[in-house]
Amino acid sequence: MSSHGSTDEKHAVSHSVEKPPSPEVTLTSAGKAKKPKKEKKVHNAELYAAVQEANINPYSKESFKLYLSVFIAFCCACANGYDGSLMTSIIAMKPYQAVFPVGDTGPTVSAIFSLYTVGAMVGAPFAAVLSDRYGRRVGMFCGGVVINIGMIVISTAMATPQFIVGRFILGLGIAVMTVAAPAYAIEIAPPHWRGRFAGFYNCGWFGGAIPAAIITFGTNYMGNNWSWRVPLILQSAACVLVMAAVWFLDESPRFLMANGREEEAIAFLVKYHGNKDPNSALVRLEVEEMREGIKLDGIDKVWWDYRPLFLTHNGRWRMAQVLMISIFGQFSGNGLGYFNTTIFRKLGVTEVPQQLGYNILNQGISAIGALTAVALTDKMPRRKVLIIGTTLCSFALAANSGLSAVIANQEAERGEGNFDLNYGKGALASYFLFNVIFSFTYTPLQGVIPTEALETTMRAKGLAASGFIVNAVSFINQFATPIALGNIGYKYIFVFVGWDLFEALMWYFFCVESQGRTLEQLNWVYDQPNPVKASLKVDKVVLADDGTVVETAERGVPPGGDRIDAL
Repeated sequence: MSSHGSTDEKHAVSHSVEKPPSPEVTLTSAGKAKKPKKEKKVHNAELYAAVQEANINPYSKESFKLYLSVFIAFCCACANGYDGSLMTSIIAMKPYQAVFPVGDTGPTVSAIFSLYTVGAMVGAPFAAVLSDRYGRRVGMFCGGVVINIGMIVISTAMATPQFIVGRFILGLGIAVMTVAAPAYAIEIAPPHWRGRFAGFYNCGWFGGAIPAAIITFGTNYMGNNWSWRVPLILQSAACVLVMAAVWFLDESPRFLMANGREEEAIAFLVKYHGNKDPNSALVRLEVEEMREGIKLDGIDKVWWDYRPLFLTHNGRWRMAQVLMISIFGQFSGNGLGYFNTTIFRKLGVTEVPQQLGYNILNQGISAIGALTAVALTDKMPRRKVLIIGTTLCSFALAANSGLSAVIANQEAERGEGNFDLNYGKGALASYFLFNVIFSFTYTPLQGVIPTEALETTMRAKGLAASGFIVNAVSFINQFATPIALGNIGYKYIFVFVGWDLFEALMWYFFCVESQGRTLEQLNWVYDQPNPVKASLKVDKVVLADDGTVVETAERGVPPGGDRIDAL
């Protein structure tokens, strides 16, 4: 950000004013002395001071309206998570197999699972156009409409081709929803709530996966075709809620600013980020940075133009973050979860009710890991979490594959199904442990990293590209995994042990830290020759005994004073 006045005036001030040393005593406006309590390192001193001054009331009517808004975005992720847990349970049902005798591994099962992701890949570019041209709310609504059409097609199917077509349509709809919803969640959030908002959005996966696991566990006892039809029909529940509620929400202020509706954008910020105070330091900071950082003629105005994502230094580094979280977030071993019931069977859990019960347990403990991370997302550095968490994922999978190898050797000697159950329990425990670690590490950040890495005018296109990549990797997971598990069994897990260690190295060398900065200030980070190094630089603020910021020590500027150095 730049200070008021011309460039020459700024340089004159910068050279004529010496940066004062950190004072022993700072005077308040009332003339009373305050002793600085401590120095605190932050990524953006001006933002930190503005946030402390704004002091948004989390229990106000406006804050609850924000919570409702992010909950509706969360429901979009629920629709995606519901499908992720749904098919692994339905495939195990005997009534389903009576109508569609496809087994639980092999090419036909691969097609049933993977056509969903193919549909999402096809729908991603159209999702970006809808979200950029007509707004985030329209994108969420249209996604719900398409998903409901897919639900009707698939729940009435009595032949495999119709079932597969329904899967494809569902994928189209989810692509539209999951481009608009995360952009909306992060764009409406106050800067210091951004991680929790985006992380909570992505935890909607479990908001769908757990109900799907519970519903299929219950309907399995119906013993007829309704046992698999009812779960498929209920796939539209979250979508109906989104479609009904989305028009009662305010549009994203960054979408408004990018489309020349500045007064509406400022009104949103004053109402929800500034405690209704138009002179709030936080509102003034956000508005100024939006004016500087959001282009009215950006790539969001040309539906086919993805070039700035790849042809500029800034864009390539941004897309590097998107590529890594999109690929690693789908290909770290978590893709095995689509086939939990098959894995449980190979570990000695042979009864369908038991398999479905373990699926519920797995989703539940994974959700606990994810929600714990959401609560800490705005405090934890993204980079360290990804490096350490991915390494631990590798260790947990190594334990699982090692114990699975012992089980396979015992079965080779004694016959199928004859092995020491303690090894099976150990393998199951290590698999659950992997899912908890993965959920803590990746589930919130899969929503946070790509939305933070992309600036407003490229956000929808970047998220569409991310959606395409995510679904391409999911296609590989869903098509290859049942074939691999059928052919080489536990040995397939060894692939992810080594791959996760490679991912940890990639995060170490290329992950840009985005915690603690405004979305617009990240423009400066990505413009630097080495964004990783730039992202780790910190400012210092001096805090008084009561926790208020009395000086931004790095620049020697009291909060609210004229800035000496431009960012």
